[in-house]
Amino acid sequence: MATASIASNTELSRAIAASIRHSSNKPVATQQPTGRCMFNRLSDRFPHLSVRATRNSSMSKENSRKSGDGAGGGLTYKDAGVDIDAGSELVRRIAKMAPGIGGFGGLFPLGDSYLVAGTDGVGTKLKLAFETGIHETIGIDLVAMSVNDIVTSGAKPLFFLDYYATSRLDVDLAEKVIKGIVDGCQQSDCTLLGGETAEMPDFYAEGEYDLSGFAVGIVKKESVIDGKNIAAGDVLVGLPSSGVHSNGFSLVRRVLAQSGLSLNDQLPGGSLTLGEALMAPTFIYVKQVLDLISKGGVKGIAHITGGGFTDNIPRVFPKGLGALIYKDSWKVPTLFKWIQEAGNIEDAEMSRTFNMGIGMVVVMTEEASRRILEEGQHQAYRIGEVVHGEGVNYN
Repeated sequence: MATASIASNTELSRAIAASIRHSSNKPVATQQPTGRCMFNRLSDRFPHLSVRATRNSSMSKENSRKSGDGAGGGLTYKDAGVDIDAGSELVRRIAKMAPGIGGFGGLFPLGDSYLVAGTDGVGTKLKLAFETGIHETIGIDLVAMSVNDIVTSGAKPLFFLDYYATSRLDVDLAEKVIKGIVDGCQQSDCTLLGGETAEMPDFYAEGEYDLSGFAVGIVKKESVIDGKNIAAGDVLVGLPSSGVHSNGFSLVRRVLAQSGLSLNDQLPGGSLTLGEALMAPTFIYVKQVLDLISKGGVKGIAHITGGGFTDNIPRVFPKGLGALIYKDSWKVPTLFKWIQEAGNIEDAEMSRTFNMGIGMVVVMTEEASRRILEEGQHQAYRIGEVVHGEGVNYN
């Protein structure tokens, strides 16, 4: 790497360190400018321990059903270029090679606890960041996608690592992005422990970059939330989202192009521009969910990401159980209504692509749900119940 590039990386490391020092009193490790990440895989250090793995299809961030071919005139996630079913098939094939894969977070036994790990990116929401120039919050999205996954097991996030890749390092731009990562770590009460900055000439378009992140948390073995005790009659409590979060943006961008509106235009029926509404950072549920768990009665938790209600809620259920969702039990945000109308998207496609205003679903006992909703400490809605059967149905 040229000397100038090394200097840019060094400057970025200094900027990150300064940002973290001003934002947190927790110990941190420095951002790695080039080369290997500073941390070896845990399996290298503890090869004798077994692993319960996770595998989330990143394709879920970008498509829909095989039957959704747009023949009826409405857009589908598959029309936008992403195939959820292909992603699910890949997960099934990987599970044959690495049994145990499929949860929201991977569990690694360590003494009387589990380390819970997750990794993710922010999908093509990055395209909107490039177009709007809003880079300060995309790092919050990055942290949220991983920590929201691992908290579904009841794990408290411990630390986070990021990967930032670009063709030519713009230190000021990268600092904005990583400042958002620091903010996300603060919101989830975890430490930004390190990361990797990769400068790869000619690989990305000028001014563009890619992101991925990795979170590790911990939970006592006797406190793991795994859904095994979920039973018919349990209640589904929904926690509101802050918007589209970080899934479905391939379809969003297709709808936007079809609508004739720009990101600078006002969201029809809303007070923000489309760019501002779509770039709202993903809500981080860590503190809220851990508080709900501490009150007792929580049996399972589903992070509503790619696949929406349709694919994510059943992931936490034992066989033979399904979900009955109460329509109109929460107010669907204006943004989703506009996306559906502008894209002429069917209800089923919306429910399998977007969170529709509910970013996390907590399965709990009737008594626990009644207590939580009556206390009113957290904004939450009783959105459904567990029933005998399969899948997700609506009444």
